Amino acid sequence: MGVLRLALAQINATVGDIEGNKEKIAGNVSKAVEAGADVVIFPELCLTGYPPEDLLLKPHFLRRSQEALQELAESIGDIYAIVGFAEESATGGLPGNSAALLANGRIMNVYRKVHLPNYGVFDEMRYFKPGTEYPVVDVGGVTSGLSICQDIWEEKGPAFYQAAGGAKVIFNINASPYHIGKGKEREMMLRDRAAETGAFIVYVNLVGGQDELVFDGESLLVDPRGSVVTRGKQFEENLILADIDTDEGRAEAVSEPATPYGEAAEIYHALVLGLHDYVRKNGFKIVVLGLSGGIDSALAAAIAADALGPESVKTVYMQSRFSSDESREDAREVAGNLRLEFKEIGIDDIFERYLKALRPNFGNLPFNIAEENIQARIRGNMLMALANKFHWMVLATGNKSELAVGYSTLYGDMAGGFEVIKDVPKTMVYKLADYRNGLSRVIPHTVIDKAPTAELRPDQKDTDSLPPYEVLDPIINAYVEQDLSPDEIEAKGFDRETVNRVVGMIDRNEYKRRQAPPGIKITPKAFGKDRRLPITNLFLGQD
Repeated sequence: MGVLRLALAQINATVGDIEGNKEKIAGNVSKAVEAGADVVIFPELCLTGYPPEDLLLKPHFLRRSQEALQELAESIGDIYAIVGFAEESATGGLPGNSAALLANGRIMNVYRKVHLPNYGVFDEMRYFKPGTEYPVVDVGGVTSGLSICQDIWEEKGPAFYQAAGGAKVIFNINASPYHIGKGKEREMMLRDRAAETGAFIVYVNLVGGQDELVFDGESLLVDPRGSVVTRGKQFEENLILADIDTDEGRAEAVSEPATPYGEAAEIYHALVLGLHDYVRKNGFKIVVLGLSGGIDSALAAAIAADALGPESVKTVYMQSRFSSDESREDAREVAGNLRLEFKEIGIDDIFERYLKALRPNFGNLPFNIAEENIQARIRGNMLMALANKFHWMVLATGNKSELAVGYSTLYGDMAGGFEVIKDVPKTMVYKLADYRNGLSRVIPHTVIDKAPTAELRPDQKDTDSLPPYEVLDPIINAYVEQDLSPDEIEAKGFDRETVNRVVGMIDRNEYKRRQAPPGIKITPKAFGKDRRLPITNLFLGQD
């Protein structure tokens, strides 16, 4: 049949914006036509956005998705388009997670996702009825298979049977969320699937942020020998062009293939995109965060500035009797380097009034965490007041290590609409700071080199309450992400007393994590949708 030109359209769809998504799809169809493409392929559920969650339980939402698909089909001329949509059930049951093949003004064929993931952040068995068929279709004169996301991960799954039915190309549309190392996992799997089927694998992934999830794009074309022919950009919308010759079993990139980021770079770009889309898609224009002079708030400020532009980020330094002059100067320098507005609000007078009001009840009891948390809550109140007055959104700046063990204050440093580094372990915070400074030095070395401290009492250090982060983070990873028992963690070489202490803190603080703002998932198992434990729970990990 000759050469087939593909256009892989990794787009940033917005959940619920069916009209806007339809227009974006139509715009990319036009670009594909201009580029001489024979077929343009879009991500999973790109008409509705992913994941639409309980919107799928609204009949009028499904009806509008179906109508939009028909309108889109009628606009398609001399090109094939593969589009993900939520397919309304003819009998009123659960919808299908479906891919439509559009051409010549009509819907030519529909494929329904067979394998519905129901682990981690996925809950598709709640919302969709699985498909049962593995059809092969004609796409531009080439016998092809359609499949959706999880379907391609299955050994001897839909792709296997479609190839057995003569398919030379497997088109797989995806909304595959990012976590560290996910891109390499996908690439290895696609190589295996190409070897199994002897077909070209066209893998098109969504890009963009949706609540806690961020989709990284990095669409791929893999030839029958398992070689990557071309690759889409990470964390950017991208129309990727490639030519395939199924008769010869050859393919070549037309547009320039992207080069993958290294680990720190891809995490940083994931955070930037996730924050940008959360803020902008929810209609906020300006965010505000507290700058403490520490590394967490400095990194959060850098991400915010890169995501939203310096004009959209306000910073506040709130000095108490325990704040050092060095921290104040470090906070000011971070704001200056990033060209952010910098405000100062003293909280000591307010803190003193609290102490005076509470003295009849506190009596002669010694200063402890109660007084420390009052300071954090005053700061949280200041930020929330500014946000309410000026219609800003507060960014919380806590990291995964703190959230895991409860080293954070409810209604204090946990207050906010979004927590940008919520899933970033403290040891990774330093790596991301180094990466950002490699682009342009914005975080002073004094911030990076100082011992972490909350500065809520004299000479306080994080290590007064916690093991060193280089010990703490691997234990958190083992217990939270790998679900290992204390015995298994100890067997990895960790001190048992330290393991029990950390596991106990993690178990006791589930109630805090339930009240934390959302934040961007970057690890294989983030707190929230990934890890759902009961708050009231007597099956505890420690001895």
